[in-house]
Amino acid sequence: MGAHTAVARPPGPARPDPGAAPGSGGPRKRRDDRRVAWLFLAPALAGFALFYAYPTVRGVYYSLTDYNLLAAPDFTGAENYRDLVSDEQFWNALKVTGYYVVVNIGAQTVLGLLLATLMHRLTRSVALRAMLLLPWLVPNVTVGLLWLWLLDTNLGFVNHVLNALGMGTTGFFSSPDWAMPSIAAVNTWAYTGYTALLLYAGMLQIPQHLYESASLDGAGEFRMFTRITLPLLRPVLALVLVVSMIGSFQIFDTIAVTTRGGPVGATRVIYYYIYEQAFTYFHMGYASAVAVMLALILGVLTAVQMRLLRASRSDLA
Repeated sequence: MGAHTAVARPPGPARPDPGAAPGSGGPRKRRDDRRVAWLFLAPALAGFALFYAYPTVRGVYYSLTDYNLLAAPDFTGAENYRDLVSDEQFWNALKVTGYYVVVNIGAQTVLGLLLATLMHRLTRSVALRAMLLLPWLVPNVTVGLLWLWLLDTNLGFVNHVLNALGMGTTGFFSSPDWAMPSIAAVNTWAYTGYTALLLYAGMLQIPQHLYESASLDGAGEFRMFTRITLPLLRPVLALVLVVSMIGSFQIFDTIAVTTRGGPVGATRVIYYYIYEQAFTYFHMGYASAVAVMLALILGVLTAVQMRLLRASRSDLA
């Protein structure tokens, strides 16, 4: 027989690139997608770098200097931090802040849980939710001025009622014993509704059939709350506690328009102390050191809180 003759085969479809994802259009398409993604991220990253990262780095640098706005910063190393450790006013401000944080978070969380449970189990009125959110929408300065008038010793509505009941007047903002509890009460009024709505949103994620099964087994409302609602609400509760803690440490507006840190330092919280050091005495370097220390304290407390509540693992999963 003769030599074998090669038979030409019709061209088949191109073999797909094994490294390309289905429908991705190949490496060039993926590179274009990444460029577009970075373009969309660029404004947010620029804002973060300009308004968060850069001020943070500058603040840490200023905390290592003697800086008063009138002259160039003079590098002093850790001197501000050594002064901070022996500063009684700093520790008193931290103690006052800690007292406020505990009272404020405790009151907001308990009242928020109560209101959220009532909305979840009894009524889901949109009007009620709007009413709860209204105080939170009012600016803090306005809230402070409103309650400064309501609790005024001579002209305040609350003291007018107390006088009518024969209970005498109380210096809510002028008494060292009453000033901080009054501040805590004002902010509890302003933020409890927001806390309740966050917890209520978490409760809506709990499967309804769990309550129905528990009810058929004879469980009452309190037992369902402790055995179903609280355990499954743990991730949301952790978020609420962390946000409330950070917000409580940052209290400034209400104190600035009511007590201004008084009387006799009873309401001089850490944020107001930083403000005084920076803008009253112009100790910018020392104020930056206090701010850095506060950031470290908040970071540690947040990590501990999240760890204790194991907020990264949801019982709903």
